[in-house]
Amino acid sequence: MRRTSSLRFPIGKLPIKTLERLLKQNRIKDRRVIVGPGIGEDAAVIDTGGPRYLIAKTDPITFTAEQIGWYAVHINANDIATKGGRPMWYLATLLLPEELTTETMAETIFHDTLKACESIGVSLIGGHTEITTGLTRPIVVGQMLGEVAKDKLIRADGAKPGDAIILTKGIAIEGTAVIARERASDLFTVMDEYTLARCRNFVYQPGISVLKEAIAATEAGVVHAMHDPTEGGLATALHELAWAAGVGMRVDAEAIPVFAESQALCNHYHLDPLGLIASGALLIVAPTAETDRIVSALHAQAIAATVIGKITDKSHGVKMLSADGLRSLPLFEQDELTRI
Repeated sequence: MRRTSSLRFPIGKLPIKTLERLLKQNRIKDRRVIVGPGIGEDAAVIDTGGPRYLIAKTDPITFTAEQIGWYAVHINANDIATKGGRPMWYLATLLLPEELTTETMAETIFHDTLKACESIGVSLIGGHTEITTGLTRPIVVGQMLGEVAKDKLIRADGAKPGDAIILTKGIAIEGTAVIARERASDLFTVMDEYTLARCRNFVYQPGISVLKEAIAATEAGVVHAMHDPTEGGLATALHELAWAAGVGMRVDAEAIPVFAESQALCNHYHLDPLGLIASGALLIVAPTAETDRIVSALHAQAIAATVIGKITDKSHGVKMLSADGLRSLPLFEQDELTRI
């Protein structure tokens, strides 16, 4: 019997338990599908018969209308990177708002898309565009295809007790950029024009792409799992990794890097940076013996990297150690960005 409910979910991802229940109904009979849909799995992996697997990913951009072409390319490429692969081919479905769409809008999104593809060596190979009723802003749904050597594939379920958890750059990079771009008019009372401009530029520096660090990490040492924190921020991404691998975690709150600009915005809007959309950071799970080698390789590429915790047995739960003691790591099934 089909389960029904009148409960209305808030904006954001489906709750993990609901998504897991739905995914359990999916039965993949094609044995060529190596990695299918699952909590924490960023992309599908298919064996096409050659020496490499094909990686496929789709993701929309809905939180911002500014530079959505650039965002969509990199957000989708990031999830190819978390599988140890290289993004290669990109398609996009562009839905434009009725009565608001101009030639300038379409050209801007197209050129931002091309610029982003060129920056990471990806080919734009197709897609679809239409003007759609009921929209107040443009939406881009990207589809990225990539490849990975069969012996280099990384899965989200590879984390093992004893592994170290490495975080690159810092948290809330995308959230900082989106807030600064969408709420600039009411932020001049919080920060000067130079700082606000720097926040807007977070999309480029430190940047929302994690392709460079994913490549550096996998070339430097053994990596058991990688994950790209997006909606729900770092905290939700950690829960997703733990869920995928059936493990626990112990995270050191004091070790988690938060940019001063991000903290200022979060303080102003009373947001928790742990739950703010965080594309631009990369979670890397690796054996403790590999940690120094991986972190050194990232630093050599001028990429900040910090060990923020370790993988534990599932029975220990997903915990965070802070000045207040050891407690459960919060799970943000609604991104903090949606609160404003």
